[in-house]
Parts: sequence; structure tokens; C-alpha cells
Amino acid sequence: MRYNLAVHKRETLSLPRDQEQNNGKVTDRRSCVESGNEAEAVNREYNHVHDASQPGDHSRLSPELEWKRQMHGRQPGDRYVRIVRPYGREFRRRAPGHLVATERVLEPRGFFGKAAELLRHILIGRRLRTDEDVEERTDKIKGLAIFASDNMSSSAYATEEVMRVLALAGAGALLLTVPLTLTIGLLLLIVVTSYLQVIRAYPGGGGSYVVAHENLGPAAGLAAAAALITDYILTVAVSMSAGVAAITSAFPELFAQRVLVSVIVVAVVTIMNLRGIRESGTIFAAPTYIYLVSMLGLLAFGIYRFMTSGLPAYTPPPGVVEAQVAEPLALLLILRAFASGCVALTGTEAVSNGVPAFKSPEVRNAQIVLVAMGSFFATIFIGISFLSGQIGIIPSPDETETVVSQLARSLIGTGWYYYLVQFATAVLLVLAANTAFNGFPRLASILARDRYLPNQFQFRGDRLAYTIGILVLAVTAAFLIVLYEGSVTGLIPLYMVGVFLAFTLSQAGLVKRWLEHRREEPGWRWRASINGLGALVTGVVTVVVAVSKFALGAWMILVLIPFIMWVMWGINRHYRRLEDWLTLERAYAPLPQPRAPKVVVPVSRLDRAALQAVTYARSISRDVTAVHVTEDPDAAQEMKKRWEKWGGEVPLVIVESPYRALIQPLLTYIDAVDRQDPQQPITVVLSQFVPHHFWEFLLHNQTTLRLKIHLFFRRNTVVIDLPYRADEIEPTVEGPL
Repeated sequence: MRYNLAVHKRETLSLPRDQEQNNGKVTDRRSCVESGNEAEAVNREYNHVHDASQPGDHSRLSPELEWKRQMHGRQPGDRYVRIVRPYGREFRRRAPGHLVATERVLEPRGFFGKAAELLRHILIGRRLRTDEDVEERTDKIKGLAIFASDNMSSSAYATEEVMRVLALAGAGALLLTVPLTLTIGLLLLIVVTSYLQVIRAYPGGGGSYVVAHENLGPAAGLAAAAALITDYILTVAVSMSAGVAAITSAFPELFAQRVLVSVIVVAVVTIMNLRGIRESGTIFAAPTYIYLVSMLGLLAFGIYRFMTSGLPAYTPPPGVVEAQVAEPLALLLILRAFASGCVALTGTEAVSNGVPAFKSPEVRNAQIVLVAMGSFFATIFIGISFLSGQIGIIPSPDETETVVSQLARSLIGTGWYYYLVQFATAVLLVLAANTAFNGFPRLASILARDRYLPNQFQFRGDRLAYTIGILVLAVTAAFLIVLYEGSVTGLIPLYMVGVFLAFTLSQAGLVKRWLEHRREEPGWRWRASINGLGALVTGVVTVVVAVSKFALGAWMILVLIPFIMWVMWGINRHYRRLEDWLTLERAYAPLPQPRAPKVVVPVSRLDRAALQAVTYARSISRDVTAVHVTEDPDAAQEMKKRWEKWGGEVPLVIVESPYRALIQPLLTYIDAVDRQDPQQPITVVLSQFVPHHFWEFLLHNQTTLRLKIHLFFRRNTVVIDLPYRADEIEPTVEGPL
């Protein structure tokens, strides 16, 4: 690598003389770190970096990307030492042998790279350092918007799902709406109380998966993880579909485009979450609280009218009465209505999964958010069910208008407040997917840490968000929306089994934990009683949901959860086998003594690039062979003549290919060489042209690239890629190698 001395002088700082004579070596006890605007004095001996008695010696560059140069002053015998750090802006030196890459190393090159970087900055924002993670944590106000929006938003459609099933038995069966709502509210109280214990016992996050895995074993943990994975994916699909349904209730002309609108909204929320948890919380906080205020105001007005002047008369949407087909009010139908209403409990898990995302004290803040979430939800859910039952609202069979829309229209008409309620409901239902966008990536990162998902899920992007998890969630949810045409009713049956299975496993796991730690855990009896009751109740609900929704689609989840468990178990087995093979602690037979490789240099034509590749090959081994594959015997003879002049001592093997194939004859030749001595490694040096402009790739056949792909999967083979550009080849070659 060539360096410009003038550049060095611009990027370095001369130091006053503070030297001492020591066995003929000049040392200076002060140095300077140049990194942009930083200048840091480091006490160290210069001869640890480079011998200052050899001025201008660049033959041995320091691994720390710095060297010393002895400089002469104006006066005779006046000398000083300059530390040269040409990459001081790219790397900041923290300690000897410890460099920290600055943001400058990520600066793009070229027009398209800079354009992509500008677009990324507009959509995602500036890059955040890892140590800024603490600053990205959220407080209780934003935490409620981030982690509780899913649960609170389900109040907008939980009542409708109960009524939709009861309406199959006729309008009279809708009287059971309020009793079923109160039963679900009691169940919510049990679950919230149980998850308060989860947050306290497992402040590191992970929720049901961590609890079940640690206390009930890997199988139970994987079952909880698989259930949560399906839950989070369906949360996004259902929330987006329900939010768009609220929009189409106010603007029916958009109903035909509901799938497209849902997918677009998924993309927008994905970009918001890629910007990081704090910024997404800031964006989502206002709509969450607008929904709370508008819905509580609507319900307060409805209760006031109920207690004073009476509720208004109800006018059902066109076609509602004619569409009702009465069925017997059997126990199974009531259980189906209860199971549909239990969608209200979705999202309760998210707070326990995201405890580390809260500011200190994390446990206390998460518990406050969980209690506030349950309180707000119960108030809105019970209020909607009560007023809808008193007015006599009937759900629209074609899903063109929601129950909340009918309730608002009946109470306040279609004025500005009606559109405020619809808009707030739609936005919150859409943003409720943000709960899954925060919960799923964190769960996936924990599973990847435990080797149950690919390591890529642990990757954190420019804004410290788990990028891969966010993208996988978005793509999968969008696929479900398209598959089910944005129907909330069609997606709900898939929703509930995973939710309550995760509830049950986490509560059962906590019961075992309290029993095992009863000596050191005060109050273990009442804690175990709470979680035992939670496990019993949610276990019963799991069975009810699975049975009542089995034919409507729940069977797919019952099949999908074991399949996901099998996949995760296979991933874990792969990683464990690989770690067992690579570990240093396990005793293995001693490694064979290293041998110089057999080097093969494919040569398509004799030119400067080919000679450069052969020269490099000779620098790593004496056993070098050049191979030329050709379909023309005359050209082969000409190649031999030229090689005798320029090839030096490196032998050339001609492989004639009468069928005009290039890659397979070369691979077969390498196989034959390998069989001669399987213990000797083979190194293939490939010289590849790198064009200056992207369109120049079209002018070359990329044979080297295809050859590298084939060699990548070959045993006992090392591939060395030697890229070159036309202006980087030495201008002259005086003679043979």
C-alpha cells in the first residue's frame, strides 16, 4: 500500500522533545492520538510500536496502524519523534492493541452507495452506537403505547367477535354478551396478576419461553416459543386488518382495496420500528392516548345518556336483519363466543417480554404499565359490551361496519367526534402491531442466543433494533393478510390457541419455581396459588378454544406449533454439533502437522493479471501449477510457447475441452490432483477483474465467480481471490518470473 508523506503530516501532530538515550534507541514518553477532532495523550514507550532509530522505515507496519518516524529539528542534534497514524479518523485507539472503528468507516463510496445511504438516513435515521442503548430505553408513558397498544386495541373488536358468534342463534342470544364479557374480564385479572409475578421473577425478558424452558424443560420452552411466534405474527395480521376495517367503516369506498391498504400500512410500521424503540414509542404515543381519551369520552357520554335521558334508537346497517340465520343456542356455540372474546387477552405477554426495554427501575416500570394496560382495557371492553347490548347493536355480517362504528354513530351521529373515534380506533389497531414488532424480535433474539433460531436474529441494525426479526415478522404477516383477504373474522380462529398455550405454560412454570425456591422466597404460597389458578384457568380456556375453533382453522395452529418446535430443535441440534466439533476444551486427536499447499492457478490467457496471480502463488508455496483449459489445440500450442518465455519455473498444464466446457474439466483436474495426496491441502488462486463501473460487469462472462461458487462446497480446498483493476497492474514486466 502506498502512502503520501504529505498526508501523514496533515494527520499527525509534532511533539516537543521529551526523549532519553537508552542503548542507542530514542524513545519519547508522549504520543498523540489523532481521530478527527480528538487529541489524546497516551503514556507509552515508542519502541513498543516501532524502532525510532530507523527513520522512514515502513517495512513493518504496526497492527495498530501506526508507526514512528524520527524527525530532525532545525538545530544540529535536535531530534523528535512523530507518530504517524494515517487512519486516525477511521479508528480510535482505546488501549494498546484495541482499536474502535468510527462512523467514518461506514461512509459509502460511489454515486449509488451515497444515494442508498441518503435514503437509509431519511427512512431509518442516523446510526446509533452500541453504548447508546441505555438512552434508547423507554419510560412508562411511552412504554404503555409500545407494549400495551395490542391489548388495549383488542377492546375495539373483542365485543364484536363475541356478538358475531352469538348472533348466529338470533338477536335474543346477544343478551349473553355482557355476562361473557365479565367472565373474560375476570380471566384478564387472573392473567395480569400472574404476569406481575413473571416480571418480578424474570426481569431479563423472554416471558413464557424463558419461564417454561427454565422450569419445565426444553420441550415446554419450545412449545411456549412456538406459540408466541404464531401469536405475534397473527397479532400483526389481525391488528392491521382490524385497523383497516375501522377505516373502511368510515369510508366504505376503500373496502375493495383493504388488502392493499393493509400491506402498505405493514410496510410503514416496519420502517418506523426499524428506527428504534424510543423513536417508535414517540411516534405511537399520541395515537394511543387519543384513542383512550376518545373512547373513554364516548363511553362516558353513553353512560350519562343511559342514566338520564335514555339511549337512542338503533338503526342497523342495511341487510343485517335479513342476513341473520338462527342456530340453536347450544353450549358449543356459547363456548365459541367465549373463545372468540378471549382475543381480548392478546398482548398481555408483551410487557413481560420487553422488561429490559424500560428505564430503571425496569421491573417496577413494567409492572405499572401492565396494571395500567389491564385497567384501561377492562374499562373500555366492558363499557362497549354494556352499551352495545343496551342499544341492541347487531354486528354486520359482511364486516362493512364495525360494532364500535355503529355504537359511535348511534350515540353521537356522524359528526366530527364520530370520525375522531374511528380515526383513533383505526390508528391504534394499526399501531397495535407495534407490540408484536417489539416482542417478536426480542423473543427471536433470545431464541437465537439459545441456538434455537439462526444467529442472524441477534443482529441489531443501525438504530439498535433487531432488524432481521422485524423484517421476517413483517413479511410473514403481510402474507397472511393477502391469504385471508384482510378478514378479521377469518384470522381470529388462528389467533387464540397459541396465546393461551403460552399463558398456561408460563403459569405452570412459575408454580414449579415457587415450590423449588420456597425456602428463600417469602410469600411463596400465595404466589404459587395465584400462578396455579392462572395455569388452571388458562389451561381450560386453551382446551375450549382448541375444541370450539378446531374446524374453523385452529387445527392449523395445532399442527403448526409442533412443526415450529421440530424446526427449532433441528436448528439447535445443528449448532450443538458444530460447537462440539469446534470447541477447544474437548479432547481430540492432535491436528496434523501443517503442510505447504498444492497451489493451482487457472489461467485463461497469459497477461499481466495471470502473471500477478502466479507470482502470488509462488509466495505461499513452491508447489505451483498453472492450468489452462481450452477448446482450440492450436491456441494451446501458442499458449505453451508463450509460457516458456514468461512462465519461468512454474509448470503449465493444458486441459483440452472438445465439448467447450470450462468449469467441469478444471474441477475434475483438481479432484484428480487431490486424490494423489488427500492429506495435502489444495489452494486455488483466482484472478478476477474488477470493473470501475457496474455496467462493465456485463462485458465479462464472470467465469471466475461461477468457479468460486463450485469450489466453495469442495472439501480440502482453499480459494484465494486476487482481484485486480486495469490501472493497478504494474506498468512494466521486465522478464519472466
